Amino acid sequence: MQSFIKLGKLSGLTLILLFTIMMVLAGCNAAQNNTDKEKEEQTSTGAKESKGRVIKHEMGETVIKNTPKKIVTLELSFVDSLNTLGMTPLGIADDNKKDMIAKLVGSDIDYTSVGTREQPSLEVISSLQPDLIIADVERHSAIYKDLQQIAPTIVLKSRESTYQENLDSFKTIAETLGQAETAEKRLSEHEKIINEINSKLNLDTNLTVLPAVVRDTSFQAHTTSSYDGELLEKLGLKVAIQDEQPYVEMSLEQLVEINPDVLLLANNEGKLLTDEWKDNPLWKDLKAVKNDQIYSVDRDLWTRFRGIISAEAIAKDTLTKLNEK
Repeated sequence: MQSFIKLGKLSGLTLILLFTIMMVLAGCNAAQNNTDKEKEEQTSTGAKESKGRVIKHEMGETVIKNTPKKIVTLELSFVDSLNTLGMTPLGIADDNKKDMIAKLVGSDIDYTSVGTREQPSLEVISSLQPDLIIADVERHSAIYKDLQQIAPTIVLKSRESTYQENLDSFKTIAETLGQAETAEKRLSEHEKIINEINSKLNLDTNLTVLPAVVRDTSFQAHTTSSYDGELLEKLGLKVAIQDEQPYVEMSLEQLVEINPDVLLLANNEGKLLTDEWKDNPLWKDLKAVKNDQIYSVDRDLWTRFRGIISAEAIAKDTLTKLNEK
């Protein structure tokens, strides 16, 4: 009888011991599984980082493996975009006009000129060893492959872009730099600024405006499809020429036919075609001339810079000029 009781106690102890061992083994297996899972996740993350982010642009796709720091920009709107994101380009196609870049960003900045926007120097760009190049589809498609040999390159709309296309280019640049969230917040702020200026423009809704670039031998009207034309319509103004083409070369006779209420003229330096027109009775009969509604606007700001900050400056300039009278 005593032996049976001892055996029963022994069996109970044995069961407890076995149960404890099983629990320990189960815990070890769980820990191992968690470790394996963590390793898999780390491997997957590492693989994604090594593959990089795929950025879609006008010439295809470009893989960006790290966050670019040394950036070369080949158009002025891309400088505006980087400035909006708090960054300074390493190299800029500045047409050898450093004062123009200072005007664009609001101060002197340290960068290397890589030549003109039309013909940037591949040699100088290469010497800078950039980790990103931002090029314009209208100007630089022909040298895209050459640029790719130097550094990852994205090609966006700038020179011939509409206002909305320019905003889209800004989004792509922000995504490339890992600042998509920052860009969305800034774009919301931008829209608020534009809407506020819209509400402050105390103008007749039927008033027509015509932005144009005036050179020595040409008068190039900007339509609703142009960058500044689309922006003006965003401000609630009515652009005089609605057309799918952004620019229309006009004679004085054609201008008289359109007869806009307001002329916003971005004049080149030196002699202007409008100087010849001023003594012509047709010019004097224009509504904008009769009502003293002709305004000279900054050529760089209105037709060259583009971008978030520049668009806001154009909007404020429009408000100041048109609310003067």
